[in-house]
Amino acid sequence: MSSSYKYLDNHYTYIDLETGLLRNLQGITDAEVLLFVESGAVTKCLQELYENPIRINGIANLFQIHEYLFQDLYSWAGKRRVVEISKDGKQFFPIAHFDNALKFIDSLIDEYYSISSDDVQNIAQKLAEILDNINYLHPFREGNGRAQREFMRLLAFEKGFRLNLNPPDNKTVYDRYMKGTVESQVDTLTELILEFLNTTVERKNGA
Repeated sequence: MSSSYKYLDNHYTYIDLETGLLRNLQGITDAEVLLFVESGAVTKCLQELYENPIRINGIANLFQIHEYLFQDLYSWAGKRRVVEISKDGKQFFPIAHFDNALKFIDSLIDEYYSISSDDVQNIAQKLAEILDNINYLHPFREGNGRAQREFMRLLAFEKGFRLNLNPPDNKTVYDRYMKGTVESQVDTLTELILEFLNTTVERKNGA
């Protein structure tokens, strides 16, 4: 996690004062161990979602994905953050207005589903717009990037596409993704998504 993140959390809602780490269900007190365990647990869950994809009906599924990825680590998995977050001086969406933001993102997802699967350009543009808004929302205390990338993968899958915004051994793609999300560059995200919307796939189990 980048040290440029800042959290307005005077009550230490998420952090253990003794260790300085996120309170976790496994009682881990070493930062490297927590990182290792978290990475392994999330990777396993991502593989399970790849093999058994869930259907994306709206933004509520983002919370479902986050809960699935982090359920063995954090009691707040899948729950809205209750602290304000900023990165490099830019504040993410204020928690007091989450309800309005969730409704707006649901409207974007409805628009996405109205686009023909043959209209790849508009699919990419709408996916980029959805990603930009979800990243600005940043609804979780930790794990936003991993949850939203899986959400976008599954949303693309609904239209019959593969989309991997964090391919292994390709730092350039990840850097472009980070630049597009952090700086809210929808055009950059559109180009990246358009480039990585791969060959159409058959849906599994009617998903």
